[in-house]
Amino acid sequence: MDRTTEFALLVTNGDVLKGELEILACKRHLDDLEKSKLAMWNYYFDVDEAEKHINIANELNIAEGIGSKKFKTRGFQNFIIGSLHGWKKKSDGNNRYREAYIQIARQNGKSILAGSEANSWATFSGYELGRIFCTATKQDQANIVWDEIKKFIESDKELLELYKITEYNRTIKSHITGTVIKAIGKDTSTIDGFRTTLSIVDEYHAHKNNQMYKLVQDGQIDVDTALVLAITTAGFNINGPCHKHYEFCCDVVKGIITKDSQFVFICQPDKDDDIWDPKTWAKANPLLLWNEDNTYNEKKIAVMMESAITAREKGGEELVNFQTKVLNMWVKNGGSRLLNYDKLKKCATDKTLEDMRGRAAYLGIDLSSGGDLTSIVLLFPQDNGKVYIYHHSFMPEQRLQEHIKTDDVPYQVWVDKGLITLTTGGSGIKTDYKFITSHLQEIISTYDLEIIDCGYDPHNAGAYISDLEFLGCDLTEIVQSARSLNDATLDFQLSVEAEEIEYDKNDELLLWSLVNAVITKNSFGEIKIDKQSTYARIDPADGVVDAWKLFFTNKDTLNYNANDDYDDWEMMMAAFKKGR
Repeated sequence: MDRTTEFALLVTNGDVLKGELEILACKRHLDDLEKSKLAMWNYYFDVDEAEKHINIANELNIAEGIGSKKFKTRGFQNFIIGSLHGWKKKSDGNNRYREAYIQIARQNGKSILAGSEANSWATFSGYELGRIFCTATKQDQANIVWDEIKKFIESDKELLELYKITEYNRTIKSHITGTVIKAIGKDTSTIDGFRTTLSIVDEYHAHKNNQMYKLVQDGQIDVDTALVLAITTAGFNINGPCHKHYEFCCDVVKGIITKDSQFVFICQPDKDDDIWDPKTWAKANPLLLWNEDNTYNEKKIAVMMESAITAREKGGEELVNFQTKVLNMWVKNGGSRLLNYDKLKKCATDKTLEDMRGRAAYLGIDLSSGGDLTSIVLLFPQDNGKVYIYHHSFMPEQRLQEHIKTDDVPYQVWVDKGLITLTTGGSGIKTDYKFITSHLQEIISTYDLEIIDCGYDPHNAGAYISDLEFLGCDLTEIVQSARSLNDATLDFQLSVEAEEIEYDKNDELLLWSLVNAVITKNSFGEIKIDKQSTYARIDPADGVVDAWKLFFTNKDTLNYNANDDYDDWEMMMAAFKKGR
C-alpha cells in the first residue's frame, strides 16, 4: 500500500492517537479516493508520483548535530508529501492542490519539511526556469527555510552537484532546471510581478496582513502547477490573516466549505482534552511518538513537562504561551483578553440599523486626540433581552494612508464598506467633529431614533460637547478609571459570555476593536480595558464601554412602569382592609 493511504487508514481506524482535524484530513483523502472512481469527479491519486517524492525526501541528509544522517520521513510527513504531489487533475494531469495550510506545534520538523519540498519542486518537478520563494515577515525568518535547503544540499556530495549556492543574496539555483530558490523578507516589492511555482509562507501566524500571501498567490495565476505552502504554528493574533485562514481551512476539512484545491493538515488537541496529559500533547506534536504505535519519545515529553509545570503554576501569559506554541492552539479567551472570541463571533447577526427603527438608544462617544480614529456607538436594548450595538468611526482624510501603514489593517476597505467616514475639515489632518454631528443627525432622522443619554470621555471632548445639545438628552461625563468603569466592563464581559449582545456581522472594524481589548487592573483589582499595542486600536470598544456604563446604571429602570406600582398599591390596600 502507498504510504499516503497507509497513514490515512492508520489514523481513521484509530490505530494512532490523533486530533479531530487530523483525522478529518485523513478521512478526506480516503473519501476522495472513492470519488476518484467516478467519471464525473475531476481528480485522481497518482501513487507513483506520491511515492517518488516521498522517496526523494528520504534521500536527503541531515548534517546538523553529531554526524550526518538520512532524513527519515514519519507517517504524517509521508501523508503531507504524498498528498501534495499525488493528487492530480484528470483533465490535464496538473497538481490538484494550489494551496496548502499546515499547522503543527513548534519543533516538529516544519522547516525541514518545507526544505524538502523546495528541493523536490526545484529539481524534480520537471518545471524549467522556475522561481521558488521562501517568504516571511522578517528576512531572518525567511532564511530559516532557505538554510534548511542549503544544509540538505551541502551535506550530500551528489546533491551539491545539482545546485549552485550564492550566500550573499540568498539564492540557490538548480543546474537541472534553472529554477532559483530565494529567501524573501518583508520587502514585498521584490516579489511583486514575479511568477513562482512554489511559495513557502513560513510562520504565517506572524504576518499582520495577507499582503505577502496574496502577492505570491497572484504570481502563480498563469502557472499550471503551482503551490502556496503556508506552514505555521498557532499564533497570538486572532485578528490576523492566519487565524482567519485557519478558520476557513477548518471549515474545508470539516466539509462545510468545498475547495478542492486547498490542502489542510492541522495537528491540535480537541476541545475537551486535558491539556496536562501527554496524550493530548501528542495530538499537536506528531514527533512526540517514535512510531505509529503510540510509543512515546520520553526525552521530548520530559522537556515539555518542564514547560507544562511553569504554565500550570504561573498561569496568565505563561499558560497562553504553552497552549499556543506547545499545544498549537489558538487561544481565544486567555491571558488578559477582555472577551471570549468564540462567544463574540456568535453574537454577530444579520440585523442592521434598519432593524432598530423607532427605538431608543444609549450613545457612547470616544473622541480622538486629533488625527486618530474617533468612534460613536449606539446601544439598543431590545424586547428579546439582548442589546444591539451599532458603531461608526471617523478619520481625517489625509491621515488614512499613514494609519494603514502604521496599524497594518485595511482601513481603506472599511471606508469602502461605510464603516468609517473620512473627514475633510482642518485640511484633512485633524478629525472634523462636524462630521460626527452630521452623521448623528442623519441616522436619528432617518431611523426615527431617540437618544436616552450620551456618555463621553472628557479627555478630548472640550467645547465639542455643547454641539450635541440637539440630541435632547443628558450629556454624561464618563470618568476613564478602573474604579468608574469596573462594574460596567464586567457586566459587558458577562453579557457577551451569555450571548446577550448583537452586532452587524459585516462590522469588521467593531469586531477587530473588541478583540484588541485587554484588561488592566488597579491596586484594588478593579478593571478597565486597554489595548494590546500602540497600533491595536480600541476606540470603538471604548465607545461601547462608555455607552454600557449608562445602560448598566439605568437598565433596572428600563422596564419601570408607574401603573404597575399603583396596581401593587391598590392590591396591598385591599388586602389590608380585608384583614382589618
